[in-house]
Amino acid sequence: MLELAILGFLYDAPLHGYELRKRITALTGHVRPVAESTLYPAIKRLEKAGLLVRESRPGRAAAPRHVLSLTDAGRQELLQRLAEPVQQDITDENRWFTVLAFLRHLPDAPARAAVLRRRLEFLEQPASFFYEGDRPLRAEELDDPYRRGILTIARATSKAELTWLRSRLQEDLSPRRGTPEE
Repeated sequence: MLELAILGFLYDAPLHGYELRKRITALTGHVRPVAESTLYPAIKRLEKAGLLVRESRPGRAAAPRHVLSLTDAGRQELLQRLAEPVQQDITDENRWFTVLAFLRHLPDAPARAAVLRRRLEFLEQPASFFYEGDRPLRAEELDDPYRRGILTIARATSKAELTWLRSRLQEDLSPRRGTPEE
C-alpha cells in the first residue's frame, strides 16, 4: 500500500519527502500512520529498483531539498499495479482506497472497469464480521448493540459503495457524449 501511494503521488508531480509523507498521511494516516522509519526505507527500495530518482535542489534555508520523481519504469510499475492489483488491494478497504485514489491514471476505461468489477464482485459476496459456524450473521441477529452497530454501519457503507461502483461502471463503459470525466 505504501509503495503504491508513493508511486501514485509521484505520478502526479515530483515531491520532496516531507510533502510526500504529508500527502500519504492525509490519504491513509487516520488508519495507518506513516512513520519516517517506514517511508524512507520504502523510498530507498523504489529508488534502488530504478522506479524513482532523487534530485537535490536548493532549499529555502541552507540545506538542500531532495525532490523525488518517477522514472519511466516507475510510471509503468504504477500502471501495472493499478491494472492488476493484488487480491488484498481489492478486499482490504484501506488498501482499496489507495488503489482508488490513483485509478484515474489508467488510461484505458475497460482496464479501470475490470478493477472496479473485482471490487464489486468482492462486495457482493455474503460476509460479516461475526459468524455462526460458516454462516455470516446479520445485524438483526445480534443481541449485542455494539456489534449490531458495527454491522449496521458496515452495511450502509457497503450499500453506498455498491451504488457508486455500479454507477461508475456504467459511466466508464457507456459511449462518451463529449462530457469530461468525473
